Amino acid sequence: MGGGETGRDTSGSGRATVARIYDYFLGGTYNFPADREAGDRIIHAVPETPTIARANRMFLRRAVRKLATLGFRQFLDMGSGIPTEGNVHEIAEQVDPRSRVLYIDIDPVAVMVSNEMLVGNPYCRAIVGDLTRPDELLEALRQPDLAEIIDLTQPTALLYFSVLQSVPEDQLHRAVEPIRNELPASSALAISHIGPTIIDTAGADPVNDGIGVYRTHAATHITLRSAEQLLPLFDGFTLMEPGLTRSSDWHPDANNEDPYHEQPERSPMLCGIGLRR
Repeated sequence: MGGGETGRDTSGSGRATVARIYDYFLGGTYNFPADREAGDRIIHAVPETPTIARANRMFLRRAVRKLATLGFRQFLDMGSGIPTEGNVHEIAEQVDPRSRVLYIDIDPVAVMVSNEMLVGNPYCRAIVGDLTRPDELLEALRQPDLAEIIDLTQPTALLYFSVLQSVPEDQLHRAVEPIRNELPASSALAISHIGPTIIDTAGADPVNDGIGVYRTHAATHITLRSAEQLLPLFDGFTLMEPGLTRSSDWHPDANNEDPYHEQPERSPMLCGIGLRR
């Protein structure tokens, strides 16, 4: 259900990770048997999961495209996961080839694959980092080598695409606020998050069954949150229309790329972008 995580796998193959399970849901190739086994168990419990992953991916593309057309040239992608086609830098570079993107993920495999893909690109990089330790991330961002990629004195788009549900409730605001508050005027905050309603199509308690698989196999607990719970994360920012809403309702593409476009009420993915004036 997310592209990043707060559980760690330094071996690259033993325990499933959220980044690689998500890659599996999207039909990617950067996953291991443990990730596929966990992914299949989640799909058995919540058959909508791959569709939810695709909806999040489509929001990522629309959101980055919108931000780039608004003039954003710096993107900080938290819990970025395994790179797949149409990632943040690819979308942003369609507007300006000099767009700068820093990907941050706790999974070393995700970071390794990202940097392999970014070889020869002087404007983009990936680093290992824990989004629940924002003070450490801010210290890293102040170092000269990363400051060449992201200059936090300049307007920056801070991105949390389907990753905050892996952050426990007691850490949520402590994870987001230090970096959010560091952003200068004219910056942006983009969030997508699984809402509390997921279509129950299998099992006695499919949502909790699926969450249990994440906890067991990836050492990650998933927390579903409502719009009311997420709105305080946008304090100091003005939400773009139509606000924090279902993915299919947020600036739908002319090609109706969101998998829920015909039945928007079925989409459990909440999405929004806030702008700091």
